[in-house]
Amino acid sequence: MSSPLRLGIAGLGTVGAGVVKITRQKAALLTQRSGRSIEISAVSARNRDKDRGVPLTSYAWEDDPVALATRDDVDVFIELMGGSDGPAKAATEAALKAGKDVVTANKALLAHHGQALAELAEANGCVLRFEAAVAGGIPIIKSLTEGLAGNEITRVMGVMNGTCNYILTRMEATGQGYNVLFDEADKLGYLEADPNLDVGGIDAGHKLAILSSIAFGTQVDFDAVELEGIQRVALEDIRQAADMGYRIKLLGVARMTGRGLEQSMAPCLVPASSPLGQLEGGTNMVVVEGDQVGQVVLRGAGAGEGPTASAVMGDVMDIARGLRMTTFGQPATSLVKSTPAQATAPAPYYLRMALMDKPGALAKVATALGEAGISIHRMRQYDHVDNSAPVLIVTHKTTRAALDDALGRMATTGVVSSEPVALRIEEV
Repeated sequence: MSSPLRLGIAGLGTVGAGVVKITRQKAALLTQRSGRSIEISAVSARNRDKDRGVPLTSYAWEDDPVALATRDDVDVFIELMGGSDGPAKAATEAALKAGKDVVTANKALLAHHGQALAELAEANGCVLRFEAAVAGGIPIIKSLTEGLAGNEITRVMGVMNGTCNYILTRMEATGQGYNVLFDEADKLGYLEADPNLDVGGIDAGHKLAILSSIAFGTQVDFDAVELEGIQRVALEDIRQAADMGYRIKLLGVARMTGRGLEQSMAPCLVPASSPLGQLEGGTNMVVVEGDQVGQVVLRGAGAGEGPTASAVMGDVMDIARGLRMTTFGQPATSLVKSTPAQATAPAPYYLRMALMDKPGALAKVATALGEAGISIHRMRQYDHVDNSAPVLIVTHKTTRAALDDALGRMATTGVVSSEPVALRIEEV
């Protein structure tokens, strides 16, 4: 049997403790499946004395993760500290320069520095694996780089932040507003220390940028992702979308067009009967469309100790088996710098607005849409509230530019009492 594969784990939070548990509790199974034993040599974290629910005394301790990354008895450096810079970046770079393979769950690190780290890894004959960085336990990275490698990918989309999906589905189920459910998610420990990473779409945007790189052979470009969070989604939107047969999701969509790479992470309506529409709670789902395979749907737990540690160990097992792959599915130096493009592919849109109680108000809105070249597919008007009437419109397919033109025209009519909410309807 081959010599043991020796791990150094930096970061002993929920995921790090989960990796230690799997390594200890499933040692015989891991050896059977990989052909060699997998052992932990050393660990590192900010607080040495914290009880993490798993024994650590048999492992060497390093206060400095960079020192851990360069130890002679570490073959694979596992980075689970988080953060796009600081210790995580320094230790990962140190490990690669020292010829160590790296496994990470750090989407922010890869979204901001993925290209440079991939080039560093490949220049030093190392592998940099990151299945756990995107969609928790769902094997989407492996699916794109291996199972779907014979396809030209046409679109990648998905719900990739369980906290946002939890809030949106709970709003529908309970009839409570965004603020109440935000507080509930916070009490349950679902929110990041900076909640805007979740509800502002940043966390999910990091993941989309990584998937885009693999799917379209481009350098990771998080700065080009159009971001909009769920803070403006009101309970009225949830209810009225449901009335029209839709559900609202924070949806990431990436596609390559003749103008460039579109990457958007924003609230969208999807058909309630679709796989994405049926997604509940903190579950994640990624949909990939390829020219040979058609549509592939992957669904599973997007976070948590078990699912994320499972993804980490999947990468460790590949290394133990001797599988050596480029970081983003092709040599880093061959990844092209994409031309960012706004998501302008025609689509139906959902519009919610409040119209003043004036004669001809609805006609003026319809005229504004018509002058912008937009036709109405469906429309509903609800009972008056405080001298204004809530109106819901679903358009036929149109571009965002035409919609913005129409919204500008509406603002001059003098009959719209609040800024309209406009959400894209994504066909899935």
